[in-house]
Amino acid sequence: MPLDPDLAAFLELVDAGIGNGARPLHEMPVSDARLQYDASTLALDSEGMEVASVSSICIRSRDGKEIDARLYVPAVPSPGRLLPALLYFHGGGYCVGSLDSHDSLCRTLAALTPCCVLSVAYRLAPEHPFPTAVHDAQDAYQWLLANGPASGIDTQNIAVGGDSAGGTLATVITITLRDSGGPQPKLQVLLYPCTSASQDTESHRRLAGGYLLEAPTLQWMFSNYLANEADRKDWRFAPLEAPDLTGVAPAFIALAEYDPLVDEGMKYADKLKAAGVTTQLRVYPGMTHDFARLGNIVAEGAQVRRDIASMLASAFQSS
Repeated sequence: MPLDPDLAAFLELVDAGIGNGARPLHEMPVSDARLQYDASTLALDSEGMEVASVSSICIRSRDGKEIDARLYVPAVPSPGRLLPALLYFHGGGYCVGSLDSHDSLCRTLAALTPCCVLSVAYRLAPEHPFPTAVHDAQDAYQWLLANGPASGIDTQNIAVGGDSAGGTLATVITITLRDSGGPQPKLQVLLYPCTSASQDTESHRRLAGGYLLEAPTLQWMFSNYLANEADRKDWRFAPLEAPDLTGVAPAFIALAEYDPLVDEGMKYADKLKAAGVTTQLRVYPGMTHDFARLGNIVAEGAQVRRDIASMLASAFQSS
Protein backbone atom coordinates (compact mmCIF):
# COMPACT_ATOMS: atom_id res chain seq x y z
CA MET A 1 0.00 0.00 0.00
CA PRO A 2 1.16 3.64 -0.26
CA LEU A 3 3.22 5.19 2.48
CA ASP A 4 0.97 6.13 5.39
CA PRO A 5 -0.18 9.75 4.74
CA ASP A 6 0.60 10.95 8.25
CA LEU A 7 4.04 9.38 8.00
CA ALA A 8 4.55 10.90 4.55
CA ALA A 9 3.71 14.36 5.92
CA PHE A 10 6.16 13.83 8.77
CA LEU A 11 8.92 12.79 6.37
CA GLU A 12 8.30 15.93 4.31
CA LEU A 13 8.91 18.00 7.45
CA VAL A 14 12.11 16.07 8.10
CA ASP A 15 13.31 16.74 4.55
CA ALA A 16 12.38 20.42 4.85
CA GLY A 17 14.36 20.68 8.08
CA ILE A 18 17.44 19.16 6.47
CA GLY A 19 17.00 21.54 3.55
CA ASN A 20 16.98 24.43 6.01
CA GLY A 21 20.23 23.43 7.64
CA ALA A 22 19.30 20.67 10.08
CA ARG A 23 21.84 17.87 10.00
CA PRO A 24 21.13 14.15 9.70
CA LEU A 25 22.58 11.91 12.40
CA HIS A 26 25.52 10.73 10.31
CA GLU A 27 26.78 14.31 9.90
CA MET A 28 26.86 15.00 13.64
CA PRO A 29 29.38 14.14 16.33
CA VAL A 30 28.19 11.00 18.06
CA SER A 31 27.49 12.87 21.29
CA ASP A 32 25.20 15.31 19.46
CA ALA A 33 23.49 12.51 17.55
CA ARG A 34 22.65 10.78 20.83
CA LEU A 35 21.16 13.94 22.30
CA GLN A 36 19.06 14.57 19.20
CA TYR A 37 17.83 10.98 19.01
CA ASP A 38 16.67 11.06 22.64
CA ALA A 39 15.18 14.56 22.37
CA SER A 40 13.16 13.62 19.29
CA THR A 41 11.41 10.92 21.30
CA LEU A 42 9.52 13.56 23.29
CA ALA A 43 7.92 14.89 20.11
CA LEU A 44 7.47 11.67 18.17
CA ASP A 45 6.38 9.08 20.71
CA SER A 46 3.24 8.83 22.77
CA GLU A 47 3.37 8.72 26.54
CA GLY A 48 3.89 5.26 27.96
CA MET A 49 1.28 3.48 30.04
CA GLU A 50 1.38 3.48 33.81
CA VAL A 51 3.14 0.65 35.62
CA ALA A 52 3.40 -0.21 39.30
CA SER A 53 7.08 0.65 39.60
CA VAL A 54 10.20 1.59 37.68
CA SER A 55 13.61 1.04 39.22
CA SER A 56 17.22 1.51 38.18
CA ILE A 57 19.44 -1.57 38.01
CA CYS A 58 23.22 -1.90 37.67
CA ILE A 59 24.50 -5.04 35.95
CA ARG A 60 28.13 -6.06 36.32
CA SER A 61 29.65 -6.92 32.94
CA ARG A 62 32.34 -9.51 32.30
CA ASP A 63 35.02 -6.79 32.17
CA GLY A 64 33.98 -5.40 35.55
CA LYS A 65 32.14 -2.35 34.23
CA GLU A 66 28.57 -1.55 35.20
CA ILE A 67 25.74 -1.56 32.67
CA ASP A 68 22.68 0.54 33.44
CA ALA A 69 19.26 -1.06 33.14
CA ARG A 70 15.69 -0.18 34.04
CA LEU A 71 13.13 -2.59 35.45
CA TYR A 72 9.43 -1.99 34.77
CA VAL A 73 7.00 -3.90 36.99
CA PRO A 74 3.31 -3.91 36.00
CA ALA A 75 0.34 -3.67 38.29
CA VAL A 76 -0.92 -7.23 38.72
CA PRO A 77 -4.02 -8.65 40.40
CA SER A 78 -2.02 -11.06 42.59
CA PRO A 79 0.79 -9.19 44.35
CA GLY A 80 3.65 -11.34 45.54
CA ARG A 81 3.61 -13.89 42.73
CA LEU A 82 6.55 -14.19 40.38
CA LEU A 83 6.02 -12.55 37.00
CA PRO A 84 7.33 -13.36 33.52
CA ALA A 85 9.82 -10.93 32.06
CA LEU A 86 10.94 -9.50 28.74
CA LEU A 87 14.63 -8.63 28.44
CA TYR A 88 14.68 -5.71 25.99
CA PHE A 89 17.45 -4.09 23.93
CA HIS A 90 16.86 -0.70 22.34
CA GLY A 91 17.65 0.20 18.75
CA GLY A 92 19.93 2.92 17.45
CA GLY A 93 22.52 1.20 15.31
CA TYR A 94 24.76 0.48 18.32
CA CYS A 95 25.62 4.21 18.44
CA VAL A 96 22.53 6.03 19.70
CA GLY A 97 19.48 5.14 21.76
CA SER A 98 19.03 4.84 25.50
CA LEU A 99 16.74 3.77 28.30
CA ASP A 100 14.91 7.08 27.88
CA SER A 101 14.40 6.81 24.11
CA HIS A 102 12.54 3.52 24.60
CA ASP A 103 10.86 4.26 27.93
CA SER A 104 7.37 4.59 26.44
CA LEU A 105 7.67 1.34 24.49
CA CYS A 106 8.92 -0.63 27.50
CA ARG A 107 6.32 0.83 29.87
CA THR A 108 3.53 -0.05 27.49
CA LEU A 109 4.71 -3.61 26.88
CA ALA A 110 4.99 -4.15 30.64
CA ALA A 111 1.47 -2.83 31.22
CA LEU A 112 -0.26 -4.56 28.31
CA THR A 113 1.23 -8.05 28.56
CA PRO A 114 1.48 -7.81 31.67
CA CYS A 115 5.07 -8.72 32.46
CA CYS A 116 8.21 -7.21 33.89
CA VAL A 117 10.44 -5.55 31.32
CA LEU A 118 14.18 -5.19 31.91
CA SER A 119 15.52 -2.60 29.46
CA VAL A 120 19.30 -2.69 29.05
CA ALA A 121 21.58 0.23 28.21
CA TYR A 122 24.32 -1.83 26.59
CA ARG A 123 27.47 0.19 25.92
CA LEU A 124 27.59 2.12 22.65
CA ALA A 125 30.07 2.56 19.82
CA PRO A 126 32.47 3.98 18.85
CA GLU A 127 33.68 4.06 22.45
CA HIS A 128 32.74 0.41 22.84
CA PRO A 129 33.04 -1.37 19.48
CA PHE A 130 31.88 -4.86 18.49
CA PRO A 131 31.47 -7.23 20.25
CA THR A 132 30.96 -5.21 23.45
CA ALA A 133 27.21 -4.81 22.88
CA VAL A 134 26.91 -8.57 22.34
CA HIS A 135 28.79 -9.31 25.56
CA ASP A 136 26.68 -6.80 27.49
CA ALA A 137 23.49 -8.41 26.18
CA GLN A 138 24.69 -11.88 27.14
CA ASP A 139 25.76 -10.66 30.58
CA ALA A 140 22.38 -9.00 31.10
CA TYR A 141 20.62 -12.28 30.33
CA GLN A 142 22.79 -14.14 32.84
CA TRP A 143 22.17 -11.40 35.44
CA LEU A 144 18.43 -11.82 34.93
CA LEU A 145 18.64 -15.57 35.45
CA ALA A 146 20.66 -15.12 38.66
CA ASN A 147 18.84 -12.13 40.15
CA GLY A 148 15.35 -12.28 38.68
CA PRO A 149 13.61 -14.03 41.61
CA ALA A 150 14.79 -11.33 44.03
CA SER A 151 13.04 -8.81 41.78
CA GLY A 152 9.85 -10.85 41.56
CA ILE A 153 10.66 -12.46 38.20
CA ASP A 154 9.95 -16.03 37.18
CA THR A 155 13.21 -17.01 35.50
CA GLN A 156 11.50 -20.00 33.90
CA ASN A 157 9.33 -17.59 31.92
CA ILE A 158 11.57 -15.13 30.08
CA ALA A 159 11.42 -13.62 26.59
CA VAL A 160 14.03 -11.55 24.77
CA GLY A 161 13.38 -8.74 22.34
CA GLY A 162 14.59 -5.57 20.72
CA ASP A 163 14.23 -3.24 17.78
CA SER A 164 16.70 -2.76 14.93
CA ALA A 165 20.20 -3.37 16.37
CA GLY A 166 18.51 -4.40 19.62
CA GLY A 167 16.64 -7.09 17.72
CA THR A 168 19.97 -8.41 16.51
CA LEU A 169 21.22 -8.65 20.09
CA ALA A 170 18.06 -10.49 21.12
CA THR A 171 18.30 -13.15 18.42
CA VAL A 172 22.04 -13.60 19.07
CA ILE A 173 21.20 -14.50 22.67
CA THR A 174 19.01 -17.35 21.47
CA ILE A 175 21.78 -18.72 19.24
CA THR A 176 24.32 -18.41 22.07
CA LEU A 177 22.04 -20.28 24.46
CA ARG A 178 21.41 -23.02 21.89
CA ASP A 179 25.15 -23.50 21.46
CA SER A 180 25.84 -23.52 25.20
CA GLY A 181 22.96 -25.85 26.04
CA GLY A 182 21.09 -23.23 28.05
CA PRO A 183 17.29 -23.08 28.22
CA GLN A 184 15.70 -21.07 25.44
CA PRO A 185 13.51 -18.01 26.08
CA LYS A 186 9.80 -18.50 25.54
CA LEU A 187 9.86 -16.04 22.63
CA GLN A 188 12.17 -13.76 20.71
CA VAL A 189 10.54 -10.49 19.65
CA LEU A 190 12.38 -8.93 16.71
CA LEU A 191 11.27 -5.49 15.58
CA TYR A 192 12.78 -4.74 12.16
CA PRO A 193 16.11 -6.40 13.11
CA CYS A 194 19.47 -5.93 11.40
CA THR A 195 20.41 -9.40 10.14
CA SER A 196 22.57 -9.08 7.02
CA ALA A 197 26.33 -8.69 6.55
CA SER A 198 25.79 -6.41 3.56
CA GLN A 199 23.08 -3.94 2.69
CA ASP A 200 22.56 -4.97 -0.92
CA THR A 201 18.97 -6.16 -1.05
CA GLU A 202 16.33 -4.67 -3.32
CA SER A 203 14.70 -2.88 -0.40
CA HIS A 204 18.03 -1.28 0.54
CA ARG A 205 18.36 0.04 -3.01
CA ARG A 206 14.73 1.12 -3.36
CA LEU A 207 14.46 2.77 0.07
CA ALA A 208 17.98 4.17 0.45
CA GLY A 209 16.76 7.73 1.03
CA GLY A 210 13.64 9.53 2.15
CA TYR A 211 12.20 6.84 4.44
CA LEU A 212 13.58 7.84 7.85
CA LEU A 213 16.48 5.35 7.98
CA GLU A 214 18.95 6.71 5.44
CA ALA A 215 21.61 4.50 3.83
CA PRO A 216 24.48 6.86 4.85
CA THR A 217 23.24 6.86 8.45
CA LEU A 218 23.11 3.08 8.58
CA GLN A 219 26.66 2.77 7.25
CA TRP A 220 27.86 5.46 9.65
CA MET A 221 26.45 3.43 12.53
CA PHE A 222 28.04 0.20 11.36
CA SER A 223 31.41 1.85 10.66
CA ASN A 224 31.42 3.16 14.23
CA TYR A 225 30.52 -0.26 15.63
CA LEU A 226 32.67 -2.64 13.61
CA ALA A 227 36.42 -2.76 14.11
CA ASN A 228 37.04 -4.06 10.59
CA GLU A 229 35.24 -5.37 7.52
CA ALA A 230 35.77 -8.97 8.58
CA ASP A 231 33.41 -8.38 11.51
CA ARG A 232 30.55 -8.01 9.03
CA LYS A 233 30.61 -11.76 8.45
CA ASP A 234 30.43 -12.55 12.18
CA TRP A 235 26.99 -14.01 12.89
CA ARG A 236 26.86 -11.99 16.13
CA PHE A 237 26.61 -8.91 13.88
CA ALA A 238 24.76 -10.54 10.98
CA PRO A 239 22.62 -13.47 12.18
CA LEU A 240 21.92 -14.50 8.59
CA GLU A 241 25.55 -15.67 8.60
CA ALA A 242 24.81 -18.20 11.36
CA PRO A 243 25.26 -21.67 9.81
CA ASP A 244 22.32 -23.16 11.69
CA LEU A 245 19.30 -21.76 13.53
CA THR A 246 17.85 -25.07 14.63
CA GLY A 247 16.63 -25.12 18.22
CA VAL A 248 16.37 -21.40 18.91
CA ALA A 249 13.34 -19.79 20.55
CA PRO A 250 10.08 -19.21 18.67
CA ALA A 251 10.03 -15.80 17.00
CA PHE A 252 7.69 -12.93 16.36
CA ILE A 253 9.16 -10.69 13.67
CA ALA A 254 7.56 -7.30 13.01
CA LEU A 255 8.71 -5.46 9.88
CA ALA A 256 7.81 -2.23 8.10
CA GLU A 257 6.91 -2.12 4.41
CA TYR A 258 8.97 1.02 3.72
CA ASP A 259 12.06 0.01 5.71
CA PRO A 260 15.39 -0.68 3.97
CA LEU A 261 15.73 -3.63 6.36
CA VAL A 262 12.48 -5.31 5.32
CA ASP A 263 14.03 -7.76 2.83
CA GLU A 264 16.71 -9.00 5.22
CA GLY A 265 14.07 -9.31 7.94
CA MET A 266 11.99 -11.54 5.67
CA LYS A 267 15.09 -13.57 4.80
CA TYR A 268 15.74 -14.13 8.48
CA ALA A 269 12.15 -15.24 9.02
CA ASP A 270 12.55 -17.69 6.13
CA LYS A 271 15.79 -19.03 7.59
CA LEU A 272 14.17 -19.56 10.98
CA LYS A 273 11.23 -21.38 9.38
CA ALA A 274 13.58 -23.54 7.31
CA ALA A 275 15.30 -24.55 10.56
CA GLY A 276 11.98 -25.65 12.02
CA VAL A 277 11.58 -22.66 14.34
CA THR A 278 8.01 -21.53 14.95
CA THR A 279 8.00 -18.06 13.40
CA GLN A 280 5.27 -15.49 13.01
CA LEU A 281 6.06 -12.70 10.56
CA ARG A 282 4.04 -9.51 10.25
CA VAL A 283 4.83 -6.73 7.77
CA TYR A 284 3.06 -3.50 8.68
CA PRO A 285 1.87 -1.79 5.50
CA GLY A 286 2.72 1.84 4.89
CA MET A 287 5.20 1.97 7.77
CA THR A 288 8.90 2.94 7.97
CA HIS A 289 11.72 1.84 10.21
CA ASP A 290 11.27 2.81 13.89
CA PHE A 291 7.49 3.20 13.58
CA ALA A 292 7.00 1.52 16.98
CA ARG A 293 8.38 4.73 18.52
CA LEU A 294 6.21 7.06 16.42
CA GLY A 295 3.09 6.91 18.54
CA ASN A 296 2.34 10.60 18.03
CA ILE A 297 2.57 10.19 14.24
CA VAL A 298 0.89 6.89 13.33
CA ALA A 299 -1.73 4.65 14.95
CA GLU A 300 0.33 1.58 14.01
CA GLY A 301 2.84 2.59 16.69
CA ALA A 302 0.23 1.61 19.27
CA GLN A 303 -0.97 -1.37 17.23
CA VAL A 304 2.43 -3.07 17.06
CA ARG A 305 2.78 -2.70 20.82
CA ARG A 306 -0.56 -4.44 21.29
CA ASP A 307 0.51 -7.17 18.89
CA ILE A 308 3.79 -7.74 20.73
CA ALA A 309 2.03 -7.82 24.09
CA SER A 310 -0.44 -10.39 22.76
CA MET A 311 2.38 -12.58 21.47
CA LEU A 312 4.22 -12.32 24.79
CA ALA A 313 1.13 -13.13 26.82
CA SER A 314 0.46 -16.22 24.72
CA ALA A 315 4.06 -17.39 25.02
CA PHE A 316 4.13 -16.90 28.78
CA GLN A 317 0.75 -18.57 29.33
CA SER A 318 1.75 -21.64 27.34
CA SER A 319 4.55 -22.50 29.75
